[in-house]
Amino acid sequence: MPLRLLPFIRRRRLMLGLVAAFAGTTALTSYMHWDDRALVWLGEQQLTQEQRADSIWLPGYRAVLQGKPLAGLENDETSDLAYNPVTGTLFTVTGKSPTLVELSRDGEVLRRIPLKGFSNPEGVAVLEGGHVAVTDERRRTLSIFELDPETRELSAGSTPEFDLGFPDSGNKGFEGIAWDPAQGRLILGKERGPVALFSLGSDGSEAHGDVLRPLPSYGLGMRNLSALSIDPRTGHLLVLSAQSNLLLELDEQGEPVSFISLLGGMNGLESRIPRAEGVAMDESGDIYVVSEPNLFYVFRKQLVASADPS
Repeated sequence: MPLRLLPFIRRRRLMLGLVAAFAGTTALTSYMHWDDRALVWLGEQQLTQEQRADSIWLPGYRAVLQGKPLAGLENDETSDLAYNPVTGTLFTVTGKSPTLVELSRDGEVLRRIPLKGFSNPEGVAVLEGGHVAVTDERRRTLSIFELDPETRELSAGSTPEFDLGFPDSGNKGFEGIAWDPAQGRLILGKERGPVALFSLGSDGSEAHGDVLRPLPSYGLGMRNLSALSIDPRTGHLLVLSAQSNLLLELDEQGEPVSFISLLGGMNGLESRIPRAEGVAMDESGDIYVVSEPNLFYVFRKQLVASADPS
């Protein structure tokens, strides 16, 4: 555990009790998990400017593109988002009509690739050498495909499928997935019941091992988990929650570092992101979010980082 967080961690339980006692006075506070956010905010205040510079530091971000409709996807329900550093493009999946969709970084639809045999694709990650991983929440599977500019469709079962388990999870299965090249693993997030993080070894072209390994998730005071993304610069994890209207940064130990609210009036947002279902980050640090049914957002770090607790 980083030494910079020790004073905060020692006081964590005491502060949790005090904050939760205060926060529990209204049903709205409980619903929005303001007690958890207050704890993260307290932790943010412990960090020096140098430490903030070494993190993603979400309070320094502002929305620069808001609610742009993704053309032709209004009836398909976009879910998850992943960035491809080779092509400089983004990928999302749609559930009602299972499709892998490639997007430009300004929210233009570039191509649509049908996902044959999929029931409810919810997660997508870009790996190495043109490989993409897709999770199917209803079938509880993870598939890895090789993708190139000529790919016109992808079929379930055409490559080995990894069984994600949790047969009784129903619609509370795996929604988030992210590729962690520095540690050679996929990180997967279970939506709820409970919210949890797991890892699965991979070389970027196929999964290794036959079991998911639980990861620490101390900072996940969320009503649900919608999506994950790894910052390629710091190795920190972005965790998105639609129901909590929250984007959270976790460090390598699973401890919260910073967060932003996705409510209107916060971090440059004119209105609340309706249902944030996907997040991705590029090599310059820009953050991209998709919301059901087909809305696209871009957040960019400001030159002077703000200490705004929102």
